[in-house]
Amino acid sequence: IIFAIVNLLKTMINISFPDGVSKKFDKGTSPFEIALSISSGLARNIISASFNNNVVELTTKLSESGNLNFFSWKDIEGKKAFWHSTAHILAQVILEFYPKSKLTIGPAIDSGFYYDVDFGEEVFSENDFLKIEKRMIEISREGHDFKMRECSKDEAIKYYKSEKNPYKLELIEGINDKITFCDHSNFSDLCRGGHLLNTKLIKSVKLLNVAGAYWRGDETRKQLTRVYGITFEKQKELNQYLVQLEEAEKRDHRKLGKELE
Repeated sequence: IIFAIVNLLKTMINISFPDGVSKKFDKGTSPFEIALSISSGLARNIISASFNNNVVELTTKLSESGNLNFFSWKDIEGKKAFWHSTAHILAQVILEFYPKSKLTIGPAIDSGFYYDVDFGEEVFSENDFLKIEKRMIEISREGHDFKMRECSKDEAIKYYKSEKNPYKLELIEGINDKITFCDHSNFSDLCRGGHLLNTKLIKSVKLLNVAGAYWRGDETRKQLTRVYGITFEKQKELNQYLVQLEEAEKRDHRKLGKELE
């Protein structure tokens, strides 16, 4: 009996939560499975997680004891996972409409996300926003899972050489850690992680503006097109955000008018 208990303990990990509570789970249990074991309500509301202060996917299999944090839409970490996931969808749609374009990076920012793109000879403007937004919502509604996978440096280089993408190749050359991709639908992108479980959570999309940005912030390098956007869990939240932007713009115009008399 003692031998059996010892073997059982070897297959268990101790997970600690921010409130000080600790529980034991089987090795290989994911953050989402842990949330589901606590309550279905928690599992419905979480967007992302961190384990021992490192961002992990909700599907990551945990193999050691540690501290687990869940993030919802109320948390900035949750919002950033939401917006970063949407940046992948934006990149997917851009390649659909502009197959000769070259993707670079697409991070979450304080309010939304952006993706820097080399459109080559093609011109991208705000006139393109509507068709991009429409297609992004279509893909979101299809319900694709975001899945992380590791690959070797040689495999990653081979992939982006076939894509003829010098920007991703430059990024890969600078990676000394493991190389990971995020897959959803028919799209793959070089990525370190931090995503939603599924595209269906994205209910509203708005592209906000387009601007120029030098590759890696270096004015001696190629100027890229930076596409900014934001997404929400509900259309109502997007509508409220757009009203706030409009009000802020009005206040700026009043202030500027007074300063210029």
